Amino acid sequence: MATPLRLLSKSEIAQGIHRFVLARADGGELPEFTAGAHVEVTAPNGLARKYSLCNDPAERHRYEIAVKREEGGAGGSKSVCDDVAEGGELIVSAPRNDFPLANNISNFLFIAGGIGVTPILSMARHLNALGTARYKLHYLTRAPETTAFREELKTPAFNGKVSIHHDGGDPDEALDLWPLLEKPMGRHLYCCGPRPLMEAVRDMSGHWSSAAVHFEDFGASKPAEKANDVAFNVTLAKSGRTIEVPASVPILDALRANGLAVSSSCESGTCGTCKTKLISGDVDHRDLVLAGHEKADNIMICVSRAARGDLVLDL
Repeated sequence: MATPLRLLSKSEIAQGIHRFVLARADGGELPEFTAGAHVEVTAPNGLARKYSLCNDPAERHRYEIAVKREEGGAGGSKSVCDDVAEGGELIVSAPRNDFPLANNISNFLFIAGGIGVTPILSMARHLNALGTARYKLHYLTRAPETTAFREELKTPAFNGKVSIHHDGGDPDEALDLWPLLEKPMGRHLYCCGPRPLMEAVRDMSGHWSSAAVHFEDFGASKPAEKANDVAFNVTLAKSGRTIEVPASVPILDALRANGLAVSSSCESGTCGTCKTKLISGDVDHRDLVLAGHEKADNIMICVSRAARGDLVLDL
């Protein structure tokens, strides 16, 4: 359920990145959340966007989000950054968590790119407060001036726990991820950032347990359409119905257009909500969820397609 929250403070914490602190007008407690959760914010122009909560979940009196103002986007982030002043209101949903910290785990590896640091910062703050788990955060950005929360991450609370790498936008200066991922060592891996970063991490963590690898982008980036994408048919085994999936339409959208209610959340192949049993067919897997051994019998219908021919799904 969405509710209006008052903007207590707003500040630019990095180039083009703004920090917002929101609270109830009466100062009362907000709905609880867990580290990694996000809320949906309705911008003044009416567009809805998902933003992770950055603060420690123990703080029930406020929500903290960070918004990257996207000049070339649809206008949601621009409206949030430009059209609401301190003391104004934003409509904010109840928190939802598709990227939760694993229970009973004492060692974490975090890899964040750009604004993808936001959910991981909540995790780090939470773990700092608990003091019972180890973690290492590798934060990848272009330059110091584009690095959100840079000053906080230099404070004693994060000493020895955070490594920040700037590549200047040069691929040759990118951090070598393999030494970080070569040995799982009983850790859980959490990655949030641009799609190419997450795909690189997925490619290098295939030898990790699938249960120990977690991705999130809050639906911000989907795999690019391919020039050779074509229409295909999906047969629903339980009803016998056959539905055409056009070349530029995800399976999920095609099913919904034909009256099927299918669960989903991120719709970018990172959360696992729309995982569907595959009965037959050759799949072009474009998700960041399925481990190698799961791909023969499952498909993420929000992003993946038929590689050739048609598919039969357990729906």
